[in-house]
Amino acid sequence: MKFRTETDFIPAQLPIEIDSRIFSIGSCFAGEIHELLSRGQLQTLHNPFGTLFHPLAIHTAVRRLHDARDYSDEDFIFYNERYISPDHHSSFDNRYLHKSLEKINHSLQQGNAFLQQASHIIITYGTAWVYDFLPKQVTVANCHKIPGRFFKKRLLTDTEITTALREIIELLTDMAPQGLQIYFTLSPVRHTRDGLVENQLSKAKLLCAMHEVIADYPHCSYLPVYETLIDDLRDYRFYREDLVHPTEQAVRYVWEKFSATHLTDNCLRFVSENFKIASALEHKPSDNEDPDYLEFRAKLKERIQEQQAKVRHKIFKQND
Repeated sequence: MKFRTETDFIPAQLPIEIDSRIFSIGSCFAGEIHELLSRGQLQTLHNPFGTLFHPLAIHTAVRRLHDARDYSDEDFIFYNERYISPDHHSSFDNRYLHKSLEKINHSLQQGNAFLQQASHIIITYGTAWVYDFLPKQVTVANCHKIPGRFFKKRLLTDTEITTALREIIELLTDMAPQGLQIYFTLSPVRHTRDGLVENQLSKAKLLCAMHEVIADYPHCSYLPVYETLIDDLRDYRFYREDLVHPTEQAVRYVWEKFSATHLTDNCLRFVSENFKIASALEHKPSDNEDPDYLEFRAKLKERIQEQQAKVRHKIFKQND
């Protein structure tokens, strides 16, 4: 007897190799997968604009990354003694304009350079609800704790979403080398503050738009991350105490399905060994001079060197 419905990840046409370069952008769940890719010592870059949730914010970021157009003073909002970029996450806010500009433009140029060599891109959408900042008449990526009276909340139209999706694909395809693979996902993070009905409506619009657009691009595909949480795991024990964000166990479950179908066997072995090494490096002995610990460290160094010999990029940098 079967007591649950499992989701299937369709094997990738061009899976991730140990020398692949993976760029990810979008909601905080994309960051969870990025962390695992990074822990596995693959070449990754995540969210150069910070966490982004909706299609227009991601479109704005991708357009800027494509054009490599730096930000300037007039792009900022000054509120509560801080300089704020409406295109970025609040982690870029600063009391000093020059510091915020420096951080934002460095991140933008770093993202542009990485994308020009990217082999795989993961895009995660979280919501179709957006906030228009009335004084500037722009749709913001984040409200930055500015009072609600300055915003108008609205649900993106189907046309706005599909148009943004198509332009994102075209821009990324123009930047990256031939053979680029783009994976779209829908975040399983539940935006309950919008309301349960409103959250489902938002997710449904995003899901429909992704499947409509992806069908026209052979190098684009959909990863059933959302369905894995909602239909496969389907239990609140796989969500944290806030009942909104998936647990580490749930993320690992998604990772296992993703890595088994989207990493080559060679890459999967490489990443699995690096996971073990990373865990071993976190071991804190009570005595740094203990002979058994010194032997353990020597053998660990040998394992790291064996892994380093397999790639051209630097791995386990802090342990060189």
